[in-house]
Amino acid sequence: MSGEVCRWTSQKDALEAFAGFQGKTQSAGQIKPLHWYVACRLVLEGGFDPNDITPRPPFRIQKRSGQPPLLHYDETKAGGGERTILGGLKTKNVDVVVTRDGLGPVVAVSCKGVTAALRNLTNRLEETVGECTNLHITYPALVLGYLVVLRANRQVDAVLEDALAEVADAEAIEEKQPGRALTKNDIAMGEGGEPVALVLRFHNALREMTGRRGIRNDVSRYEAIGFGMVEMEPSALGTLLDSYPASESTLRIERFFQTLYLRYDERFVTSAPDLASKTRRHEWAADSPALQIDGLDYEGRTVPAVPPPLSDG
Repeated sequence: MSGEVCRWTSQKDALEAFAGFQGKTQSAGQIKPLHWYVACRLVLEGGFDPNDITPRPPFRIQKRSGQPPLLHYDETKAGGGERTILGGLKTKNVDVVVTRDGLGPVVAVSCKGVTAALRNLTNRLEETVGECTNLHITYPALVLGYLVVLRANRQVDAVLEDALAEVADAEAIEEKQPGRALTKNDIAMGEGGEPVALVLRFHNALREMTGRRGIRNDVSRYEAIGFGMVEMEPSALGTLLDSYPASESTLRIERFFQTLYLRYDERFVTSAPDLASKTRRHEWAADSPALQIDGLDYEGRTVPAVPPPLSDG
C-alpha cells in the first residue's frame, strides 16, 4: 500500500481497516487509512490547503472573488507518500505533514497502531519521545501531534481461546496468511471490561508527554496526543471504545484535532499578524460539494451562506 495515493477516508473507514487487517504490519496496511483520514480532516475541518499537505488529499479549491472558496472532491489531485523533515539528530519521515511556503513544516502528525504484543508499548514510548525531541530541535514552532490506536482485544476463557487458536491456525493454512490466536500478551481488556495494567500505564505515560503550549517549552512534549482503543467485537468492529480513555482525559481523540488547530493559530496567525494573510486557515463555503461527501463524521470549517438582499419590491 505504500505506493497508493491518499483517499477520502472517514474515521469509521480508518478504524475498520485497522481492526480487520490480517496481513503483515510491516506493510503499514493497517495504519495507512488512518493517515488518509487525518490528511482529509485537516482540509475539511482544519481549513488547510490540500496543496500544503502530504499525503495530498483528494480535494480542489475553487477561489471566488468576494466570496468564500468552494471545496471540491477531486480524486485526480490526490497524492501519496510521506514528507521527510530535517530533525536535530536525523531526518525523519512523518506520516502527515502540513508545509507552508517560506515557513517549512508547521503541523505534523505521526500515526501509530498497536495490534498486539502489548509488551512493546514501552518501546513505543521511547520511540515517541525521541521522535518528538528530534523534530522540535530543528523546528521549535512545529505543532506536532501523535495519534495512537490500540486494538481492544478482550480476555476470553480458556476453552474459547483454544477454539480460536484452532480456527486461526486453520485459516492461516488455508489462506496462507500469518494468522495466530491471541495470547495473554495481546489482551488489552480484562474480564471485567477494564483496560489491563499495561494499557493504563501507557495512557498515563502519554498524558505526561503532551500539552506543549509555547515554542520555549520542553521540546520532548507533543502539542497534542490522541489515544483510542478500537472495538474488536463483530457488532461494533472499528468503533472507538467510549469508556476508555475517560471522558475527562486530555487524550480523547475528539480533543486531538481541536488542540492542533488552536496551537497552530496561536503560533502562526495570532502571534504573527503580518503573516496572517498567508497563514490563516481557510473557511469553506457552506455549500461546498466536498462537504456533502458520504461518511463525513465531523463538521467542516465553513462560512455561513449570506442570503441575497431583499428586493425593494
